[in-house]
Order: sequence, then C-alpha cells, then structure tokens
Amino acid sequence: MRKQWVMGTSVLLVMSLAACGETEDTGEEAAEDTTEESMEEEAAEEPQEDTDADGEDGAEADFPVTIEDAVGEEVTIEEEPQRIVSLIPSNTETAFALGAGDRIVGVTDNDTYPEEVNDIQSVGGMEFDVETILSLEPDLVLAHESSAHFSEEGFNQLQEADITVLFVNEASGFDDAYDSIEMIGAATGTYEEAETLVAEMQEGVNELQEQAQEISEDERQTVWLEVGPAPEIYTTGTNTFLHEILEMINAENAAQNEEGWVQYSEEDVIALNPDVIITTYGFYVEDPEEEILSRSGWSDIPAVENERIYDVHADKVTRPGPRLVDGAEAIAELVYPDVFNNE
Repeated sequence: MRKQWVMGTSVLLVMSLAACGETEDTGEEAAEDTTEESMEEEAAEEPQEDTDADGEDGAEADFPVTIEDAVGEEVTIEEEPQRIVSLIPSNTETAFALGAGDRIVGVTDNDTYPEEVNDIQSVGGMEFDVETILSLEPDLVLAHESSAHFSEEGFNQLQEADITVLFVNEASGFDDAYDSIEMIGAATGTYEEAETLVAEMQEGVNELQEQAQEISEDERQTVWLEVGPAPEIYTTGTNTFLHEILEMINAENAAQNEEGWVQYSEEDVIALNPDVIITTYGFYVEDPEEEILSRSGWSDIPAVENERIYDVHADKVTRPGPRLVDGAEAIAELVYPDVFNNE
C-alpha cells in the first residue's frame, strides 16, 4: 500500500478486535478462589475489547502519531482530533467517507458534498478567514498542498495558536488519491477505514479494467473532454483523473498529446474528430449539449453528427476523493453503453 506519510515512535496500529465478552463488573462474585493478581494476569493474556469514538466495538488507532505531510513537514498529532476544519472539498468528502464527518466543525464556501456540509460553519474560500477558524477552536486543520504558499501567512497564524495544520498532498491520479485518503485516515484515527475505502476503490477500478478488455481496437472510441466551455475552451491531457479514467476503460483521449489542463481553439477540436464529447460544466452552464450542437463548423464531427455529447458532474471526476470510481463508472457507461452497465 502506498504511504506518503511515515509513522514516528508512536506507530499507527490497528488494534485487535475483541474476542471476549464485556469487561465491566457485573456486581457478582467472579470466583472466590481467584485472586486479583491472577485475574490481572489472565486479562493481560486475553485480547482486549476496543471501542471506537461512538462507543461501538471496532478498531482504534494509537496516538500520538507522526505524519510526513505534503510539504515535507513531520506533523505530530498528540490525540485523536475531535474538532477538525477542512480547507478543501476533497478533504471534507474523504473525512465523511471515513466516518469522521461528525468531527468537522469548519469547511469552505466551495464544499458541496455530502449534504451535511450545508449545516457546517464556512471559514471562507481559497482565502480562508483566520479569525473564524480560531473561533471554532479546532485541534486539526486539514489543509492542501496547493495552498501551502498561497496562504502562508494565515497558516503561520494558525500554527502560532498551537493548532495542528496538516497539508494533504495534491493528487492528479488515482494512486495520489489513495495516498490522500490514507493520510487523512492516519490523522483522524480512521486508518483502518481508509485502508478499506482504498481497497474498495481499487476493486472498482479493477472491475472496470476487466470489462474494458472486451473492447476491440476497432470499437475503441476517441473522446474529447471539455472542462471549460466556449469561447475559452479547455480540456485535460495526461496527468489528470479524466485522462486516467479514459485509459482504464480503453478509450482514447483526443488531447492525449497534451499534459494537464490546456486551452484549445475550436478549429483544433474539429481537427481531432472525436467520437464522443464529454463536458463537466453542466452544473453552471445551461444545456451544454445544445450549445455544442449549435457550434458553427462542428456538424461533421462524429460526436456531434451522432449526438454523442454528454455531461458528467465535475466533482466526481476531478476531486481526489471517494467518488472517483463513481465518476469513472459514469463515463464508462456513456462511452461504451453496451459494455458497461449498472446491472
């Protein structure tokens, strides 16, 4: 398993599940001929019952824990965080997926999922409000590598107030996203849940790749990914989640010779002649399909001619979190409906 974090002296352990019954005193005599000393020895030999934050049987992590974060700092978290501020939506989604959502006390204006975030205090957008964060009295701030230098002064203020700040790595692929999930799991005492989530995501990816083997070279579709609408059209090349998704479902990215997010002219898109067009901006542009169908000079593109223009929600295919596989499945079903389905 990839681990971008390292454990210090207090190694993060997943403690064994209980194999014995309740350890509380029932008020009855256990046995008159059993001494207190022998009972203690017996208890030390038997596996003990762990209790999670909600008081239910489960695994519990050891604290303190030391994690090497995305900016190379060794961050020590002394106790399991109970009040967490998340400064990027992907961190928030991951924390909720790991069962730590009830400990999130602050999010950003950009958080949209899950629905519960609407009831959580906002601390601002890309430029967070330091005073608001301080008023929430968090013991952990889940920051992001991309903003480490952009908001350096604000982070210094938080650290000077003895608030632990952890910079989660920026992710451009599934492996990076798995690392982010594991780091957040280690920091929040939900590492076992993080391992389970990563395994489930990997299983979903493997299933898509296995199904994609049915697609012959003649059936392979070229896909134009439009992440920014006209007049300033943007697409994604390599080193992006969207490109990796197309690779895993045996489709070809029309912009595979580019890297990252790049701008294209309409003439350049026409020359690529894609079989399928997928947009990711339908949540803020009304009817992307109709807009593309009406573009001058695009009528001979196979995707336009056959009306194979679809929209998927950007959050599912760009946020490095637990919904990435859902996004990959949605694209697979749109590009190859005869191969991929929900049944």
